[in-house]
Amino acid sequence: MRLFIREMEEKAIQGKSLSYEEGCHLLFAEGPDVIDLISSANRVRLHYWGDQINLCSIINAKAGHCSEDCKFCAQSLYYDTESPVYSLLDSEPMIDAAQRAAGHQSEALGIVAAWWGLREGRDFENVLQRIRDLVAAGHTRTDASLGIITDPVIAFRLKEAGLAYYNHNLESARSFFPNICTTHSYDDRVQTIRYLKAVGIKICSGGIVGMGETPPQRIELACALRELDVDVVPLNFLHPVKGTPFADLPPLRPMEILKIIAVYRLMLPSKDIMTAGGREIHLRDLQSWMFTAGASHTLIGDYLTTGGRKPEDDLKMIDDLDLRCHTFCGDLPLDEIPLEMVKDAVAVG
Repeated sequence: MRLFIREMEEKAIQGKSLSYEEGCHLLFAEGPDVIDLISSANRVRLHYWGDQINLCSIINAKAGHCSEDCKFCAQSLYYDTESPVYSLLDSEPMIDAAQRAAGHQSEALGIVAAWWGLREGRDFENVLQRIRDLVAAGHTRTDASLGIITDPVIAFRLKEAGLAYYNHNLESARSFFPNICTTHSYDDRVQTIRYLKAVGIKICSGGIVGMGETPPQRIELACALRELDVDVVPLNFLHPVKGTPFADLPPLRPMEILKIIAVYRLMLPSKDIMTAGGREIHLRDLQSWMFTAGASHTLIGDYLTTGGRKPEDDLKMIDDLDLRCHTFCGDLPLDEIPLEMVKDAVAVG
């Protein structure tokens, strides 16, 4: 196994794609081989990212009463979780959140809304105004996670408003997705990503591990993300919430999580691999190892319905590892993309 891991490391550094079978084989590393796997992932991370660590933050901009039945989610109206419920926030608290995020060296603030997705109408116009206000404030890059998009015009208008990145997770492998959600399809998520990519919005898409999927299904997800050529890959680790169908699922062990991060680094060598929800409760004393295992990005501050670590603790951890936080340098320039070109790009794939 040690020789195989080094072969996969060299393949990743050369920019060659690991096969599905090779990824599955790596996930079955055990004992001392896991340390070899982590070391190889660290060398691949250093090759592509050096000592740079990216940080981002999120704000729960519209909470609760989501119409979708995602079985991991505390904000679904299908489950009694006592999660907070409120309508879309005004711009001022979002701008305040962006200013705090910038103070913690986050390069981006993602505005997140618990609902099905975006359609033309008052809610969408309000979202566009919040994005414009955040861009104008200039504290951080402006990102968003706003659900499903079925109209390319919506994607175009988000780009026009100044949105830089859109988070839309595939959540898990296509073969496992029916176990997670029945109110929308896997293809709805894939099509959303394609619409956004067509207008030049960068994509943050990953999933949640620990929902009962098999190790090969974790590799299936990595292959799907590679095929879509996403930019940032967030890895969340299920934080079971009382009242949801996944409340009693057993947690993953810290070394299992580090192994998953390492394999994703080898499978997606040049991508920005981000550790996100659940890292605190699952990695515990091994949190600093997530960067050694290949992560180049982490979410700092609180999550949507659960708290995170103190930002000061994360910043100290990064500094102690002799790593550096990437600095926000202003929003990306808006490309002038005719809408007809957007439609044509989506039509061909």
